[in-house]
Amino acid sequence: MTKEALTLTQEWDKTFPKSDKVTHSKVTFVNRYGITLAADMYVPESNGEKLPAIAVCGPFGAVKEQCSGLYAQTMAERGFLTLAFDPSFTGESGGQPRYMASPDINTEDFMAAVDFLSLNGMADPDKIGIIGICGWGGMAINTAALDTRVKATVASTMYDMTRVNANGYFDSEDSEEARYQKRAALCAQRLEDLKNGEYKLGGGVIDPLPEDAPFFVKDYHDYYKTGRGYHARSLNSNGGWNVIGCQSFMNQPILKYSNEIRSAVLVMHGDKAHSCYFGKDAYANMVKDSRYADNKELLLIEGATHTDLYDGGANGAIPFDKLEDFFRKNL
Repeated sequence: MTKEALTLTQEWDKTFPKSDKVTHSKVTFVNRYGITLAADMYVPESNGEKLPAIAVCGPFGAVKEQCSGLYAQTMAERGFLTLAFDPSFTGESGGQPRYMASPDINTEDFMAAVDFLSLNGMADPDKIGIIGICGWGGMAINTAALDTRVKATVASTMYDMTRVNANGYFDSEDSEEARYQKRAALCAQRLEDLKNGEYKLGGGVIDPLPEDAPFFVKDYHDYYKTGRGYHARSLNSNGGWNVIGCQSFMNQPILKYSNEIRSAVLVMHGDKAHSCYFGKDAYANMVKDSRYADNKELLLIEGATHTDLYDGGANGAIPFDKLEDFFRKNL
């Protein structure tokens, strides 16, 4: 398979410190659409035995230099071979046009990461898990429903991107009329983009922050627009997705077959997160009428907001001990 020629930054440009306990390198792999994905691989010290492996992605609109890289490096320190990757059309990964999203292609991105780990000589192909953060938590659950090679899945501070696109935040636009108006606006934007010869960006996290901004907008601003989490390649830190970038999510519910997932799944969410309803409902739907509910778990983290599970926040909210135990048990 032919790989696109990608320009990969070699210096350390993450939003978190580099660990001296693991080896870091840049790698690339190709998904089944021919898009070359860029990733950071973190390798722990080992005695030559094949390692359990974890692919990590998210949040939706972030890059591997932010949260996913932090999760990957930390789990590598705990003995897992890990891979944090940029999704198609974003970050250092390939794919044209830029700043598009697709429930199909983005699920495939996770599966291509599993391909890469399965064929990597350092990894045990029978011990592969995935971690999806924010909108990639929903993608991770969708991947677990499709990819039987995935033995354990964590959805952290998850969004269901199909639900939020179709229904709006907090399901406040859950009506046929509201969806029709959004569809009409997106179709009109398609023609404007073609006439203008470029795709209009939707805008990332709003900046400067209005005084009357909702709490969840302040929460995002505190991460993406400050030294805490800003990154030059992050869509959320800058111009955002294309206005039409997520159009197909409105008609494609990604969690439809989640109650058929046989492998282990941990859904974890801060109980103060604006997005907590996504995690609670995803878990409830996963175990409803399921023959495989025994290895599913919902973990609510007291006092944690949405972005506290990006980098730990002020109180180290990410339960890495729990994640290690979960993957040790299920990989």
